[in-house]
Amino acid sequence: MHIDLSGKRAVVSGSTSGIGWATARGLAAAGASVVINGRDPARVEEATRRLAGAVAGARIEGVAADLGTAAGARDFVAKVSTCDILVNNLGIFDPKPFLEIDDAEWERFFQVNVMSGIRLSRAYLPGMLAAGWGRIVFISSESGVQIPREMVHYGMTKTAQLAVSRGIAETIPDSGVTVNAVLPGPTRSEGVADFLGKMAEQRGQPLAEYEKEFVRSERPSSLIGRLASVDEVASMVVYVCSQQASATTGAALRVDGGVVRSIV
Repeated sequence: MHIDLSGKRAVVSGSTSGIGWATARGLAAAGASVVINGRDPARVEEATRRLAGAVAGARIEGVAADLGTAAGARDFVAKVSTCDILVNNLGIFDPKPFLEIDDAEWERFFQVNVMSGIRLSRAYLPGMLAAGWGRIVFISSESGVQIPREMVHYGMTKTAQLAVSRGIAETIPDSGVTVNAVLPGPTRSEGVADFLGKMAEQRGQPLAEYEKEFVRSERPSSLIGRLASVDEVASMVVYVCSQQASATTGAALRVDGGVVRSIV
């Protein structure tokens, strides 16, 4: 299958590293022009430079903005007024017992993980509808289906993304615009690798050994028995953004290594 996104402009929020950066690279390799985003201008510049080196001839912009705030989203949209493909990847996580999560933390997680995607979708959807073509993808998680006891607030936001993505798709039938959610399972992003690396160091174990132990103990239903790579997740996202995926909308597409024990 050859995916050609030439002539399409893609926005990937939270794309200076991890799944976001891998997705930006995949979209650029398919011919799309890509807007890289992060809060830190220096990190945005560095990620843009890395992407230019990774994909010859890639058309890349870097726009720094804090999309976890209404003001940051307005500033971003003022600089990037249109796009054909929107990947709502921005997200934060932090293992914390339920009784230690205060109101401010609940609100912060909701603003960053949920409202960032709502605001960008609301801004870019009208242009997609006018063009008769568009792709919106929310990067949710298997944690939205199986809420993790170690970070209930994170799971809540990932469930909310599933509701929002399906809800938007329901409002725009027969439009040429698709809206989907992709659900990664445990994935070796930079943030996860750092977290597991610290845990492995505390236990005096090699990282690879601790990763397998983590999957066995924390995600025992995994059928692949390992962490996914960011590229494995990004490959699904790029496909969902393609013309070939034009009949897929309102869907929750799992790249979870079989963690969710369900046949649908």
